[in-house]
Amino acid sequence: MKHSESRKSSSPWLLAVFWLYVLIPLSWGVWSTLKKALALFG
Repeated sequence: MKHSESRKSSSPWLLAVFWLYVLIPLSWGVWSTLKKALALFG
């Protein structure tokens, strides 16, 4: 079975929305973890 050579390129706006969807919760989780670690060790 041959793979299709012509791949659709994704929209830059769609890519930006996807990364915001991933990075906002990730950064919130890192920030809350750092706050708790500073309270514990600080």
